[in-house]
Amino acid sequence: MSARIGAGPLRRLVVLRHAKSAWPDGVADHERPLAPRGRRDAPVAGRTLAEADCLPDLALCSTAVRARETWELAAAQWGTPPPVRHEPRLYAADVPDLLEVVRETPSEVETLLLVGHNPGLEELVLELAGDGLDDALDQVRTKFPTSAIAVLAWHGTTWRALAPGMALLTGVMVARGKKK
Repeated sequence: MSARIGAGPLRRLVVLRHAKSAWPDGVADHERPLAPRGRRDAPVAGRTLAEADCLPDLALCSTAVRARETWELAAAQWGTPPPVRHEPRLYAADVPDLLEVVRETPSEVETLLLVGHNPGLEELVLELAGDGLDDALDQVRTKFPTSAIAVLAWHGTTWRALAPGMALLTGVMVARGKKK
């Protein structure tokens, strides 16, 4: 299968898996914060997106603490962060739920950032990518670790038109900060 060519402007869906989270005793999954490694990696994710010229027009972020902290630390690396919508449906979402949220994006948004969780994000990337540059698809199939970023590109007049196999996976990056 290969990516289908659509009509309309180039759109990019940037998928960011939250940074490494902690597992404190007695804390509900939704409330788990970032681990020290996650606090190092999340700002690197923000710088990586800036260096790759993948800054979003809009960010949709899971309401889970670890996702919100990832967004805050990443977005702090940019001069003017875009608007963010904290979306409860992104927490523990599967592909149909994720696609529903993405398809609600206003048509004026050309680059959309999703900040969320696996396995849903990995499965979404693989579902939407009809093809990939270099070994990008193999990278995602092998592992989509914390702080991983996938960039999907496609042409369409609205986000509602985004369908399985329609996008080209143009890049996969994994943001890692250095221990001090």
